[in-house]
Amino acid sequence: MAELKDETQTWRALEKEITDLAELADLALGEGSQSLEGEISSDLESVASRLEKLEFQLAFSGEYDDRNAILAIHAGAGGTESQDWAEMLLRMYLRWAERGPYQAEVLDVSTGEEAGIKSAIIEIKGPHAYGYLLSERGVHRLVRLSPFDAGHSRHTSFALVEVMPEVESGVDVTINPDDLKIDFFRASGAGGQNVQKTSTAVRITHLPTGLVVTCQNERSQFQNRETALKILEARLVERELVKKAEEEAKLKGEHVVAGWGNQIRSYVLHPYKMVKDHRTGYETSDAVAVLDGELDELLKTYLKSRVGKAG
Repeated sequence: MAELKDETQTWRALEKEITDLAELADLALGEGSQSLEGEISSDLESVASRLEKLEFQLAFSGEYDDRNAILAIHAGAGGTESQDWAEMLLRMYLRWAERGPYQAEVLDVSTGEEAGIKSAIIEIKGPHAYGYLLSERGVHRLVRLSPFDAGHSRHTSFALVEVMPEVESGVDVTINPDDLKIDFFRASGAGGQNVQKTSTAVRITHLPTGLVVTCQNERSQFQNRETALKILEARLVERELVKKAEEEAKLKGEHVVAGWGNQIRSYVLHPYKMVKDHRTGYETSDAVAVLDGELDELLKTYLKSRVGKAG
């Protein structure tokens, strides 16, 4: 109640300030006072700046927006091309975390046979990490001259990004141990070479939903099991959030697009350089900077476009 009261008082105080400024503007126009006009202009800039910050805070009104995030990247069809693109995205998110007040840890990675990665899961900790990274959920498309093609022909590659909120164990979801099938196997590196002589890698199957999580990054079986459980809990929460969003969309009569059909952003490196977000229309010619982790404008533009549309 106290938090809500503070929030409403902030908005009402701003509303009163705007009303007072409007009355002062009418007075200035009537008297032709230049000194009043200068005062109004200065106050207006201050009000506009505070209003923009308050409006942006509305983007983080979701139940889990203040949580840490677990982000999964999956290479699409296309073998080495898509696997290299998935690794480029992994680097992009790690660089974004480094640039901001975030800590990133690779929880699991499956390397490609020749280059790149088949999939990766990273945990990003920091203020509103899940709220910010929600905008990355969907299919990312890359157009470039292939570094793996002797003819250097143009290729289009796809990768899927999933974003899940980190779960407070025992609070958000309850997992019955009897619902889990846990298998242990040897962790392997690129090309299928065994990197462990003991079975430290873990595969957990959640029998009621069919969700499967594997983890082989850590040296101990226990650590891999704990990490796999953390990822499974996050997937179960995200599954419920997606289900709820789909139900709300159907009630509103909206078209629901999920999974690989949901292409959210294109990264073009040839014949010109451009990154375009298909949901907001935002685009930039500095594709190299975006791939180096400069994502803030893309994230903020999407979040601003979503204010008032949720719920």
